[in-house]
This record gives sequence, C-alpha cells and structure tokens, in this order.
Amino acid sequence: MNLLARLDEDMKQAMKSKEKEKLSVIRMLKAALQNEAIKLGKGQLSEDEELTVLSRELKQRKDSLHEFEKAGREDLAEKLRNEINYVNVYMPEQLTDDELSDIIRETIQQTGASSKADMGKVMGAIMPKVKGKADGALISKLVQEHLSKS
Repeated sequence: MNLLARLDEDMKQAMKSKEKEKLSVIRMLKAALQNEAIKLGKGQLSEDEELTVLSRELKQRKDSLHEFEKAGREDLAEKLRNEINYVNVYMPEQLTDDELSDIIRETIQQTGASSKADMGKVMGAIMPKVKGKADGALISKLVQEHLSKS
C-alpha cells in the first residue's frame, strides 16, 4: 500500500475515532505530498520523493519544537511532540547508532576522507544511503567524531 492510500485509511480511522489532532497531522501530510506532486508536475510521487517530503515535515516540527522549548512555551511544545509522533509513524525504521557508525566508517573509506575538511564529501555520500532513516544533525555529529579520530 502506498503512502497516500495508507494516509487515506488512517484519516478515515481518525475521523471515526474523533482524533482531531491526528486527523489534522494526516491532512497536513497529505497536502504536503500533493503539493510536492503538483510542484514536480507528477501524478504520483516515488517512494524516495515521499520520504523527502516526510523528512522535511518532520524536520520543520523538530526545529519548531526546539524553538518553543527555548521560549518556554510548553503548551505548544507538547502539541508539536504529539505531531512528531504521528509523523514518525510513516517514517522508515531509524538506524541504530552502531549501524550508522558502520555506514559512516565505510563511506569515509570509500571517499578517502582523512580530515574535517572532507566533511562535505562524506556527508554528500552518506545522505542518500540513510535518507529518512537517520537525523541529519546526528549524522553530521558522528561524521565529525569519526573524522577527528582519523
């Protein structure tokens, strides 16, 4: 079942069970996916493109959550935490730190990176491999750690 069909099913369930917040998030995800399809001039997005949209939506929420927490707006932060949980349901299973470290080591060897100056080259090679399966900030931090050990 593709993502839009899954969202439709979950939307019906949310309506039946009167879960307003979940329904709102699902509608927002559907709109974001449909807008991206229109922007790209396609009838239907590929899985990779869907994942890009979901990752973008998740990142926006995490960034906003950080800002709300910094501003002491716990009411808004709690709402965003719930939204993040709903969006995470549609994301692929996240890689563990060990799996991520293995991919980073392998990529550093493949690219021949030896210092922090090679950070961009390593990140450029890693991101397509882990798209949607790991947070970019975490990857960046781990790559820096691995390159500083070299």
